[in-house]
Amino acid sequence: MNPETEPVVEVADLSRKFGDRTVIDNLSFKIHRGETMVIMGGSGCGKSTLLRHIIGVMKPTAGSVKIFGDEITTMNDREIADVRRRFGMLFQSGALLASLTVGENVALPLLQHTDMSEDEVQETVTQKLQTVGLSGFENLKPAEISGGMRKRVGLARALALDPELLFSDEPTSGLDPIMTAVVDKLTLELTQGSGMTAVVVTHDMTSAFRIATRMIMLGRGTIIAQGTPDEIRTSPNPEVQQFINGEPDGPMPLNLSQDDHEHHPHVKARPLVSAQHRFRHKIP
Repeated sequence: MNPETEPVVEVADLSRKFGDRTVIDNLSFKIHRGETMVIMGGSGCGKSTLLRHIIGVMKPTAGSVKIFGDEITTMNDREIADVRRRFGMLFQSGALLASLTVGENVALPLLQHTDMSEDEVQETVTQKLQTVGLSGFENLKPAEISGGMRKRVGLARALALDPELLFSDEPTSGLDPIMTAVVDKLTLELTQGSGMTAVVVTHDMTSAFRIATRMIMLGRGTIIAQGTPDEIRTSPNPEVQQFINGEPDGPMPLNLSQDDHEHHPHVKARPLVSAQHRFRHKIP
């Protein structure tokens, strides 16, 4: 297969159960080189769990995940580490080490995975911080910069090894609209400028429609809808419309009991009086 058309990520019949609860239910999709795939959905829909399976942190109950054509679900730790050198990961919190400076945080992947000299590492750190607009911040600690800056430092670290593929978990969570636009602009520059592929998990619809070339919406562990941003905007699915427009009333109920959430997602939550009755009889 032509490497230019071969999927960078290929998920096939992926399922994951925790006990009797199915969190990911038979998902299949492909992500091609140069795309920005946005995976979205409400809290608890399975999007972060899906991301953990794609990067090899979790093993599925069934199904396949391939990155760069290689099956990762059967890889050992050393083999997965080799694949991970080819992609970057921006965590929701930034996940910076508080005891290290900004520059030392960005340098970590270079020190772990390359034989660069000290000067080469410093040059790369300076370049990556410049890319995210944080030149001159090398010697500050994470506690000395804002949350938005910490996200950008996390992005600089994710880019340290010039990855072919970037994963971002809620990259704009907790950011103000201006900082959200800054992070989105950086993502667009990376994908459009260098042809990098991006997979972004988010529930921020403004950000999602700004950066996506394709979108997947999850619900109860399944794919409710997928397509281009325009196709998602015009989707006739009422769940999609409720979600992207942020409407409180619709097919997605506000409150669900645990049993409803796990087994009967379309059934209304049990009456409060029933819950109160059960609570009084459980607590002496």
